[in-house]
Amino acid sequence: SFSPWPWVFCRQVKSLCGFMVFSYFFSPQLVVQAGLFHGNEMLCKTVSSSEVNVCSEPVWKQRLDFDINICDLPRMARLCFALYAVIEKAKKARSTKKKSKKADCPIAWVNVMLFDYKDQLKTGECCLHMWSSFPDEKGELLNPMGTVQCNPNTESAAALVVCFPNVASHPVYYPSFEQLLELGRNGEQPRSAPEDPEEKLQLKEILERRSHTELYEHEKDLVWKMRYDIRDQYPQALAKLLTITKWNKHEDVAQMISLLQTWPELPVLNALELLDFSFPDRYVGSFAINSLKKLTDHELFQYLLQLVQVLKYESYLDCELTKFLLDRALSNRKIGHFLFWHLRSEMHVPAVALRFGLILEAYCRGSTHHMKVLMKQGEALSKMKALNEFVKLSSPKATKPQAKEMMHVCMKQETYLEALSHLQSPLNPSIILTEVCVDQCTFMDSKMKPLWIVFNNEETGGGGVGIIFKNGDDLRQDMLTLQMIQLMDVLWKQEGLDLRMTPYGCLSTGDKTGLIEVVMHSDTIANIQLNKSNMAATAAFNKDALLNWLKSKNPGYVVIAFTQCCFATSFQLGDRIITLTSP
Repeated sequence: SFSPWPWVFCRQVKSLCGFMVFSYFFSPQLVVQAGLFHGNEMLCKTVSSSEVNVCSEPVWKQRLDFDINICDLPRMARLCFALYAVIEKAKKARSTKKKSKKADCPIAWVNVMLFDYKDQLKTGECCLHMWSSFPDEKGELLNPMGTVQCNPNTESAAALVVCFPNVASHPVYYPSFEQLLELGRNGEQPRSAPEDPEEKLQLKEILERRSHTELYEHEKDLVWKMRYDIRDQYPQALAKLLTITKWNKHEDVAQMISLLQTWPELPVLNALELLDFSFPDRYVGSFAINSLKKLTDHELFQYLLQLVQVLKYESYLDCELTKFLLDRALSNRKIGHFLFWHLRSEMHVPAVALRFGLILEAYCRGSTHHMKVLMKQGEALSKMKALNEFVKLSSPKATKPQAKEMMHVCMKQETYLEALSHLQSPLNPSIILTEVCVDQCTFMDSKMKPLWIVFNNEETGGGGVGIIFKNGDDLRQDMLTLQMIQLMDVLWKQEGLDLRMTPYGCLSTGDKTGLIEVVMHSDTIANIQLNKSNMAATAAFNKDALLNWLKSKNPGYVVIAFTQCCFATSFQLGDRIITLTSP
């Protein structure tokens, strides 16, 4: 159908009580705003409901129309809702006359796909449990980047009841891949006109700009006009072409999908760019994954953390990225190990718990032997968390030697010794931790009382392996920083610059819990700066302390110092391993 997209919408909001607290001086009104998006791109103007009075179950029973044809809806279009209150604020002007000013107070939001996983356009009544909303810096109410999953906390979440219209007497499906290709080929225009040198120069200049630079309309038209030249001469500029594609015009979408079938395979970094939320089309995603299949296991491991984060923005549970990661994880135990923990560490997040849980189940069902190994690690982490809670409770009531002795007594219990022995290290699955060395274990003096646990290594002649268990700190930012250092080291080595970087291990394993590798024969920046300063208060401002310390430890070597570090890392200079950690 080429008629505008009709919408019967906003019947009511259930269980609104508890979401809002307003001053009794004002009478707020409730409004629902809706918008259609493809990635970050708005497909048409947003529409809003009328205002209704605040009550426990407000009702609109209002029909809204979006200014877009049904045939122009892209496959991955999502409908975004925002519930907000309009508050009248009274403000006195200098003339003592009162001026009324309205303010929008966001309450909740929810997103839903227009097509289900079977490509069928949704119809009928739908109850959407919403997510609580907080105003962002831009003041935008809609959240297109948010999950399309409803809030699982149905007891306290506001529920928006909407009704999708029946646009035909039969189910409406998105065109098949073959139909899209046929439509795309029919819309292709033969390139009979001779090439314009000036246009080619202008195209080259446009494509060489930074990817985030906004193009003018005439520049977008030129890029689309010369899309075949981009494919043949600048294939790595695919992301820029996808950005200017009009996804709210079905002819342009079909031509883009058809063109994509003859596009050369991209380098890995360019393919990774296509997994951005700005490019949600499923055929674009499949093309990107096909380009990533040439990654070696070592290369894939470098990007695994980011690829797991990309899963959050997928619209459906069954997608090419999920299949790709599961396939590689099941064929390589190390990738499977870290895929498990990257997923497991965010299972406490309601928006991704269902998706990540199902992927974890799929991996464990496909590798039952590894599941037993991972369960052993999970049991050890549970004991570490219980031990940390015990230390937190006992340390304020006793001296550190006394608290340490109580910690050792607790660890010598049979259940603790069994859980903390004969397991793979979550930080490095190639290291087997045979038994815990209770007498060498302690806890640190910081607020969260991190545990310092020492294990014997299974390797012949292997020394003790130290692990710091933290409970109460989010280690995901530490992981990201260390990963950036690893990537920087790879880039430096490609340019012939070996700075002997050796980042230590760090792994988030749950809600504000995780492990950090202990680097022996190292010192902290805080201690180094303090030893070189007369006053502890000014130690952090001693800029020369690190450089002088490195020089003293490495006579005869050229020392490169990383001053004013905001991250933690260890690196090798000469024959020494030097570790710099944030205070």
